[in-house]
Amino acid sequence: MLKDRGVDVIFGIPGVHNQEMYRGIEDAGITHVLARHEQGAGFMADGYARASGKPGVAYVITGPGLCNIMTPMGQAYSDSVPVLVISSCLDETVATRGQLHQMKDQRAAAETVCDWSEEARSASAAYALIDRAFGEFETTRKRPKHIQVPIAQLQSQAPTGWDTERSVTGTLNPPHHDVAKVFADSLAAAQKPIFVVGGGAVSAGGPVAEVIRKSGAASFATYAGRGLICDDPLHFGAYLPRPDSAAIFAQADLVVSVGTDLAEVDLWRDELGATCAHIRINTDDEVIAKLGAGDSGFKCDAGLFFDAVLDLMTQEGHSTWKAEDIAASRAHWRAEVDAERPGIVPVCDALRDCVPEGTMIYSDMTQLAYTAKEVWDMDRPGHWHHPTGFGTLGYATPAAIGGAVARPGLPTMAIIGDYGFHYTMAELGVAVELKLPLPIILWDNTKLGEIEDSMVRAQIAPNAVVAHNPDFCKLAEAFGAKAVAPTSLNDMQDVVSAAFDADGPTIIYLTPDILNAS
Repeated sequence: MLKDRGVDVIFGIPGVHNQEMYRGIEDAGITHVLARHEQGAGFMADGYARASGKPGVAYVITGPGLCNIMTPMGQAYSDSVPVLVISSCLDETVATRGQLHQMKDQRAAAETVCDWSEEARSASAAYALIDRAFGEFETTRKRPKHIQVPIAQLQSQAPTGWDTERSVTGTLNPPHHDVAKVFADSLAAAQKPIFVVGGGAVSAGGPVAEVIRKSGAASFATYAGRGLICDDPLHFGAYLPRPDSAAIFAQADLVVSVGTDLAEVDLWRDELGATCAHIRINTDDEVIAKLGAGDSGFKCDAGLFFDAVLDLMTQEGHSTWKAEDIAASRAHWRAEVDAERPGIVPVCDALRDCVPEGTMIYSDMTQLAYTAKEVWDMDRPGHWHHPTGFGTLGYATPAAIGGAVARPGLPTMAIIGDYGFHYTMAELGVAVELKLPLPIILWDNTKLGEIEDSMVRAQIAPNAVVAHNPDFCKLAEAFGAKAVAPTSLNDMQDVVSAAFDADGPTIIYLTPDILNAS
């Protein structure tokens, strides 16, 4: 059934409780990728989904297997990633205690970090829940789902097959003409309109970008929306979290947010800063409901919405935003980033200049990535993935593996810090096993640098921010991966270029010393 629904790859780990889920995988033509830890399996499914646009599927066992994948489920929930986790579960937990992998309420535990968690107590229920999950992935906000199946059911014969005919369509309805006209008229009447584009608008980038350009509006991108607006002199880039960007929004007479919650992790302040009308375009009812006096919300797919708006825009807009002012703001904010994390901006610039066109990047919670997300302009949307919402460490390596599996022959790269690498370093073995040409930029500042800086700002004596690291290059070689420690930015560029053509993953080990050498 999964194969019939378009599933080509499953990430997971077999155990005695879920081994029946593995019966017939190869006969169905599905590839199974063996993770080293369920957390890795979940991040691989997440990375696969972000790269392919298809749901990522993971298999885990009862109890600890499900608990281990809950962190990736939470990450996928906060970042709107379609992941389907299928687990086994015990047949009965109320009257019996002391069973292997027993939890008090496994289904309820999973529900705390995903869209929904349900138990299939029959074959027909399992089929119905799978179709429910895949249908919702296509027509609502993409968030992870969990289905658990009792062991006795997994071991039993399925009395019926599944329905191969599906009636689910893959898009929301286009907006009514009058709705699109109201928006187009509001945009045309504005003198200083400004857009914020988020990850939810990425798949509809063309029409959104064209409406922004044609209207003469200024724009910001969230970290997830980078690359949607390119080569536009009125684009402020991804500097939305800069505190004084609030003053920019205070100048606007219309704000339009597309495919973004404008959450804390987007703004890092309480308010956007605008005092004018705000139009929200989103598929999530909860986001649409966040309206103030004079605001409007349109629940619609961004691509369909802006296709309709384009048809109604008969002439170019003439806003009063000035390209030279926006360029000055960008230069000021770039200098701020460089001052906050001295020397990292040149590393980001050098990396950007050497990666192949169309590289998909997965980053972790590390200062190198924090810097890059602001100063690295992407030339296309949906090609930089970061654990923005849940903010987990250890995401980048396994997620990049999943992304590379989804895009064979296309360039993929990971950026991770020394501490985050500890979380999922075992998944390096998967990349070796699959012979993935994956550069892994490992930034080692020998500490939890961001936490140390935060403690200092809070006048707390830094504590528990330094951990003993292994020799990462020797560790990589022990896994069978390549490892290089370039001593200059020029050397780094050569090493990175070569890593994309290697026959396996390459750890590219960088320390702050590379700044002095360059």
